[in-house]
Amino acid sequence: MAISQVIEILACSRTSWEDAAANTAKEASKTVRGIRGVNVQNQSAVVEKVKVAGYRLECKITFRVEQ
Repeated sequence: MAISQVIEILACSRTSWEDAAANTAKEASKTVRGIRGVNVQNQSAVVEKVKVAGYRLECKITFRVEQ
């Protein structure tokens, strides 16, 4: 029987939400093995001087627990 665990990650990018999502999996994979999926829960933007300066995502990462 496979068991999965879910952790919550906050990701950001100065480029786009897509870039932030890609960074989520890339950075999490440095310390978490067996990532199965990234579920974006919420997105927001940082505004500086009336321009979007950053893109933020709240994500849940699912990975398989090793036995």
